[in-house]
Amino acid sequence: MGPGKKECTETHNLPDEPHDLFSSDSFATPVERAERLLKGRAEGGDKQALFLLGQLYYYEGRYEEAERVFDSIKDSDPRALFQLAVMYYDGLGTAMDQPRAVDYMRRVVQWNSPEAGSIRYTALYHIGIAYLEGYGVQQSNTEAESYWLLAADEGNPKACVKAQSSLGMFYSRPETQDLKRAFFWHSEACGNGSLESQGALGIMYLYGQGIQQDPKAAIECLKEAAKRGNVYAQAHLAAYYHHRKLYSRAAALAKRISNYDDIAAIARVTDCLPEYVIKGVAIALFYYARCLELGKGVPQSKEKAWQYFTKVGIHIQMYVNVCLFRYVLDPSKTSCRHWRRLMGILINQIKFCLTHLLEIAT
Repeated sequence: MGPGKKECTETHNLPDEPHDLFSSDSFATPVERAERLLKGRAEGGDKQALFLLGQLYYYEGRYEEAERVFDSIKDSDPRALFQLAVMYYDGLGTAMDQPRAVDYMRRVVQWNSPEAGSIRYTALYHIGIAYLEGYGVQQSNTEAESYWLLAADEGNPKACVKAQSSLGMFYSRPETQDLKRAFFWHSEACGNGSLESQGALGIMYLYGQGIQQDPKAAIECLKEAAKRGNVYAQAHLAAYYHHRKLYSRAAALAKRISNYDDIAAIARVTDCLPEYVIKGVAIALFYYARCLELGKGVPQSKEKAWQYFTKVGIHIQMYVNVCLFRYVLDPSKTSCRHWRRLMGILINQIKFCLTHLLEIAT
């Protein structure tokens, strides 16, 4: 070596073989790496890893693989049994078998160990849905109510909040109406975080349903629910502004809601019923159309008002379609009274819209 040069004594930890630089993990997606890891642990006897592998397949839409995993541990893991029930109920990766799904849900409910945990409440809730819809069991409002009461567990925050909110809806229906009980259950669910029940409470306070009318409490509930994404609450807030002649605020809010188009995504993200999202959009469309028709809060345009009134009718039809969907699949599962009620809703709403369309046309 020449002067000033130092001998390089550092050693670099290079791989012995070129393929180490390009191992299969280097190009694997996060899902593939997770699958490989969980498989390795499951093969080593890790039962939690095996369940999580099934969950991974389930959320990736690989239902046949998920079914095989869950079926292999359904007798030792209530979570796997529950997931199988969901798959049989909806026909995910397997033939739809709702009686079997309900049977599996019952087994989860009867699971006598701490492993079942809060999933027992969720299973009770789903059995209630099966009875309400008449899928896998004989339709029975009484049985649906009983199972939801068990799932709601007197408002226990660790129980099924969805069941608490559903009881609020159940007691608001014409055939099972008890508005005081509806208010009670929506209050419990709202206190436990239900966005849907928070909006429902605002409307009950606004119109004095099941509770003394309280506009201040109503607006507080509606504003908070609207801020969290409840479309039905947003629409009723727009209607409130319109009736109070706060037209600029009514028009701005109603116009924003009128642009909502992915009903399914909104329902999924907010955990609100799709039919109430549709009703919320329909209400907003109507009030924005009224603002355009009368030139309140926005420049007057009867042509645009006509377009928005027409959209109201479209959304009402969407609402009725959602309500009737399960009965189109199996009309025997509803009574003549229920059919008459749904048809009555459609006819009355269409008459309502046509009245305003004719006003604009003339």
